[in-house]
Amino acid sequence: MATSEPQMIVQDLLARAHPPDSVNRIYSEKIQHRTLHLRPSSPPPAVFNARTARRKARAQKKAKSKTRPKPLTSRERRNLGLYDIPKDGQKYSIYKPLYELWQGYAREVLGSDIFRGGPEAAAKLASAEYHGALAEVVRSQCPGRVGIKGIVVRDRKFVFELITEKKGIKVIPKEGTTFRVEIKAETTSTATDSKAFVFEVLGDQLMLRSADRANRKFKQHFLPNL
Repeated sequence: MATSEPQMIVQDLLARAHPPDSVNRIYSEKIQHRTLHLRPSSPPPAVFNARTARRKARAQKKAKSKTRPKPLTSRERRNLGLYDIPKDGQKYSIYKPLYELWQGYAREVLGSDIFRGGPEAAAKLASAEYHGALAEVVRSQCPGRVGIKGIVVRDRKFVFELITEKKGIKVIPKEGTTFRVEIKAETTSTATDSKAFVFEVLGDQLMLRSADRANRKFKQHFLPNL
C-alpha cells in the first residue's frame, strides 16, 4: 500500500529527531490511529472580539470603582483650604444650633457628675469633644485674651478657634489658658428657667486633637503655670 502524504510528512519530521530504526516504531505506537486534536489558528470573528472587549472594559470599570482613591496629605488639605471657614460663614448665629447640640452631648457625657463635679467630671471633660461648646477665657498668659467668649468652631491640637458675636473668629492658644464652660441642666415642661453648671477647663489638659483625647486616660499632675 502506498504511503500517504501526511504519513510521509510525519515520518520525515520524526527522522529529524530520532534514528531510522525508531521512526517506524514511534509512528505506529504513538501517532498512527490516534485522534488529532486541532484548534483554529486563524483569529476569531469580529463579533467575539467586540464581545470580549466589552467584557474586559466592564471588568476594568468594576475594578476601578472598587479601588479607593489615595487620601490627601496635610499639605494638600491646607492648600485646598478644606478647613478654612469662608467669610460669609463667620457669623455667630450660624453656630447657635451647634451650641444647643453640644449642650445635649455634654449632659449625656457627664451624666450625674454634672451636679457634683470632682475628678470624675474632670476626667470626662478632659476627653470630651468641644466643637460647639461656649467657652470663655478666664485666665491666660496674655491679659488681652481674658474675657474673650465664643463658640468653639475648631478644636485643634494647640489652639481653640472661637466664633464671637462681634469680633468674628479668635484663635486662642490652649497652653497657659483656662476656659470657663457652662452646661445647662436639662429643662422640663414645668421648669421656667434652666440652671447652668459652670466648669473651668485647663487648656494644658486639652493639648491633643479631639479624636486622640477620646481614648486617653486623664491623669492629675503638677502644672507649673498654676
